[in-house]
Amino acid sequence: MPATPSLNLPTRVLMGPGPSGAHPRVLRAMTAPMLGHLDPDFLRLMDECRVMLRKVLRTENEHTLATPGTGTSGMEAAVMNLVEPGDGVVVGICGYFGERIAEMAERAGGEVTRVQFPWGSPVDPDELERAVKAARNVKVVGVVHAETSTGVETPIPPIAKVAHDAGALLIVDCVTSLGGVPVEADSWGADVVYSGTQKCLSAPPGAAPVTASNAAWEKIRAREVPCNSFYLDLQLLEAYWDERRAYHHTAPISMVYALHQALALVLEEGLEARWARHERNGRALQDGLEGLGLTLHADAAHRLPVLTTVRIPEGIDDAEVRGKLLHRHGVEIGGGLGELRGKTWRIGLMGESSTPGNVFLALSALARILREQGFPADMRAGLEAATARLDQP
Repeated sequence: MPATPSLNLPTRVLMGPGPSGAHPRVLRAMTAPMLGHLDPDFLRLMDECRVMLRKVLRTENEHTLATPGTGTSGMEAAVMNLVEPGDGVVVGICGYFGERIAEMAERAGGEVTRVQFPWGSPVDPDELERAVKAARNVKVVGVVHAETSTGVETPIPPIAKVAHDAGALLIVDCVTSLGGVPVEADSWGADVVYSGTQKCLSAPPGAAPVTASNAAWEKIRAREVPCNSFYLDLQLLEAYWDERRAYHHTAPISMVYALHQALALVLEEGLEARWARHERNGRALQDGLEGLGLTLHADAAHRLPVLTTVRIPEGIDDAEVRGKLLHRHGVEIGGGLGELRGKTWRIGLMGESSTPGNVFLALSALARILREQGFPADMRAGLEAATARLDQP
């Protein structure tokens, strides 16, 4: 090691399940002068973040803020604040992160019912409803909108109906979807929605948008025992983010700068235009992968455009392919999680990383490496299929 260690890092094209590439304007914002966490100019930025968060989350919820930490902090804030000891909790699980919601709910003292679905299919509302009716004292239902481990999108409105018909509140994980596919907190009827900055919002990891409905907030305020997380106690966080400005923690100042600019960029592009960009590029990648001769994993009707799971062909070395993509082409993709470990690759086109150029880079690089390993990837067919999708009006 040199006497004075230095940051001499390679440039990567981040096309895994997250983080994605950060927008240059976001990175520049993080170099802005440091302010105190109660400085009037910093508090102004916090207020502007709240306004923009409501627009991006499509909500009028008063209780909208960002917790310090990655998307997992948003999950933990949602679960630990809403679930009290003895509460019935039903979680629809179709991948790795649904299981994480269930585990957190157990740690919060909830009596958890797991409703399992194949890792490649969405949560079925009818089956979930049967489980909710069979469970006792159900106060909370949890579901992942965009399952990062499988590339599957679960429609939320029918899940919200199941929860509300049972008198329960609905938690929705939108870590991978916010800013890339439609997230409609109010029209869905979701009670707590959380996300993260490091995926479709094109910022580094470090903050988690969270919004809570009035019904959710009433339950949080009526808790008989305090939330068992001080750092992520939403009532304490709210008192810092609102006009009271009550000290709770030293905010991650530079990360709030990043969040502010990331949200501004989303709104400047326009939500509908941003969703359309992710849809077009994601489907082009998926068409191209199939053109190469590969098989996609997620159900065709529920595939996310921002995160694609592709099955690893028999005889192909998972780690070797990902290693060559990284070191030869500077492209990062992800391996499978949980029961899909060693069986799928996860390729993300999120936020700043969602470009036609990255579609063609990933397809051509992957085709070359696969052919070296003996898989007859048809690069021409893959690139033509992607081009045909991108050329559609």
